[in-house]
Amino acid sequence: MATELDQALNAIMDALVQPGQPFETVPHERSGQQMPAFKNAPPSLAHYFAHYCHEHADVPFLVDGDVRLTFGETYAAAQAVAAGLVSRHGVKTGDRVGIAARNSANWIISYMGIVMAGGCATLLNGFWTGDELAFGVRIAECSLVLADQARADRLAGTDHSAELVIIDHGGSPSAGLANIWAEPGSAALPDLGPDDVATILYTSGSTGYPKGAWSDHLGVVSGTMSYVAQSAMASLLLTKQGNPPVGQPCALVAVPLFHVTGEVPLFLQSYAIGRKLVLMPKWNAREAMRLIEAEKVSYFVGVPLMSYEMATHPDRGDYDLSTCKSFAAGGAPRPVDHVAKIRDSFPDGFPLLGYGLTETNAVGCGNFNENYLAKPGSTGKASRPLVDLAILDDDGEKLDQGQVGEVCLRTIANFRGYWKNDAATKAAFTKDGYFRTGDLGYVDEDGYLFIVDRKKDIIIRGGENISCIEVEQAIYAHPDVAECSVFGLPDERFGEIVGATYMVREGAALTPDELCAFLDGKLAPFKLPAHLWEADEPLPKLGTQKIDKKTLREQYAAAMGAG
Repeated sequence: MATELDQALNAIMDALVQPGQPFETVPHERSGQQMPAFKNAPPSLAHYFAHYCHEHADVPFLVDGDVRLTFGETYAAAQAVAAGLVSRHGVKTGDRVGIAARNSANWIISYMGIVMAGGCATLLNGFWTGDELAFGVRIAECSLVLADQARADRLAGTDHSAELVIIDHGGSPSAGLANIWAEPGSAALPDLGPDDVATILYTSGSTGYPKGAWSDHLGVVSGTMSYVAQSAMASLLLTKQGNPPVGQPCALVAVPLFHVTGEVPLFLQSYAIGRKLVLMPKWNAREAMRLIEAEKVSYFVGVPLMSYEMATHPDRGDYDLSTCKSFAAGGAPRPVDHVAKIRDSFPDGFPLLGYGLTETNAVGCGNFNENYLAKPGSTGKASRPLVDLAILDDDGEKLDQGQVGEVCLRTIANFRGYWKNDAATKAAFTKDGYFRTGDLGYVDEDGYLFIVDRKKDIIIRGGENISCIEVEQAIYAHPDVAECSVFGLPDERFGEIVGATYMVREGAALTPDELCAFLDGKLAPFKLPAHLWEADEPLPKLGTQKIDKKTLREQYAAAMGAG
């Protein structure tokens, strides 16, 4: 039965999509299927930037250390970069231009300039090694890469043919971006449309080498406007409840901008809603709390561990975090036990959870406020008005409510394919246009999606299927566990057995034997980890900030063999 909150949100969205309203939808054909698209959406990211930077010209936008820029100042800098890319580096419409740099105001201006010059913003993973960066450059066929010195040093001597141009962070944009700077208007910029190539982001590589997922402007703008619609819905709800938002919205940027969570719902959405972005070059829970207090941050999004680190930090009481009303998680499931802990630690805010993928431009499902507290194991309902969510079997046929199958999403925001990889692109979509997420899940009687596991990440122990997520949730229920991962290990008798590793929160101590004793009775015996290791540092992450299970599995399988 729909909750009171669901009913209120549905009524608001019903009104927002009506003819003549801001989020009116019209049918659009893609892959032979009719899908809803926003009638009033800008035709390209270049138009999107121009419209909203003009609308919010004098409003503060970027805070990066001592650098503070308004929307208007940011757009003027992007115009200079676009002119420089065209006039000095010969960028043409559709050229892939890579960004290999840490988060900064100049990263954002570079992204804007690439798009406005007609290029395809190719978001290289700033955590990659030199050879991994070079691989990303090669598969996207980048003609130009904008790199900060640290990434340029990594790329030195690697196998790629792109022109490498150094960009810097801090100080004025004209100084840090001097190598791609020209007088605005000194070069003719292209008139872009919805079908032009806009971005390439990289898949996490959990099943092999990364692939470059490319999107056109229609997909990225649609994904962005989907989040804008969700924000408008939330704002109207608060207003109806007599608690309208006050002051300028402000978000802390603690996730990589090359990751789709950082790019679409955080960075790109901010233009439309006039939101200030406060950038952190590197994650630190104490510094995050200081910035939330100093800049009056109202929205925080990060991987689940980030919110939890702040909630359990010994200095939590030293900071006033009352302005932050939303603590969102993306990139990985949030442990169920963390949801209530975050709510208790931040009584002025609510935990939120979004579900989307690189290939869907972050669009998928969302679980909000009281609904999330009531169903903390769910990623929420399909995001209206764009998302068509289906649970399909291996033949692509729809399953009934409650049955477990592959989670599939059909939306105008979906990516168009993997760059120069037709076979992988074909395998990613069903014949009727659904993207196969690779996640297994089911939809309950209220329309809420529950992720059970990765399709290819189930442990099969002696013929019994074991959900990694189920075992992880049991481990996370221990109050001293900050991070964990569960994976299959090879075994001669059972084929696979359960392996797990965990890291404890700061100041805590928990031995593997103590954790095993805690789990005993909470899981069926065949689900208990046969091997359990304590990690003394954060678990390795992929570019999308998901825990790198492939690396952990290989590492601990090797350790078993050596033992």
